[in-house]
Amino acid sequence: MGVIMSCIGKSSKNTCLDDKIERKIVEMRRYKFGQSKLKSVDSIVMMFPMFKERLKTLRGMFEQYDEDSNGSIEPNELKKFLEHLDLHLKEQEIENLFEYCDLDGSKGIQFNEFIVLLCLIHLLAEPSSSVNSSKAGLEQVGEIFNTIVEAFVFFDQNGDGKLNKKDMIRTLNETNPRERSPARISKHRFQEMDWDKNGQVTFREFLFGFINWVGIEADE
Repeated sequence: MGVIMSCIGKSSKNTCLDDKIERKIVEMRRYKFGQSKLKSVDSIVMMFPMFKERLKTLRGMFEQYDEDSNGSIEPNELKKFLEHLDLHLKEQEIENLFEYCDLDGSKGIQFNEFIVLLCLIHLLAEPSSSVNSSKAGLEQVGEIFNTIVEAFVFFDQNGDGKLNKKDMIRTLNETNPRERSPARISKHRFQEMDWDKNGQVTFREFLFGFINWVGIEADE
């Protein structure tokens, strides 16, 4: 997990990780999504049931490492999970990664945030040759994570690895000219994702919002 480790531990760890994810998405846009199958918002919405079904398969993995069955992964449980993936991080690195994925600040990674964590690992972690059940489970949803990245790229009109409200509203309207989204709905969707209210949506914020759109709740 060297790519992530190079960020974690710095004072601007969130910004640093966001920057690395942005660069990864820009790279994937250039080399992987040249012929995207996503041509409209409807083409994304139609896949929501598939997203929900596939992402829900991660519930078993989540419950396996939620050892006290309290509905969230605590730092000590996260440490065991990362070690099982052969990702051996320092205590401070685990703490920072935990804070990065604990989007609601509840001091525990709930199931929807656990999906964010897995997608982050999928995008940035260096592959390992060893295989175990957790890695196998993560590999099975790898293409789903790639498709979610592709959906993000669809909204990322200027290709800089983050979203702004103007681009998102334009995309919603231009790809559905006969059924334009009311401005209040588009604005609400954007506000749902813009957790820090800075007028931009990072992939981490988009992913958390997207999981909610698909219909996966923290306690589902």
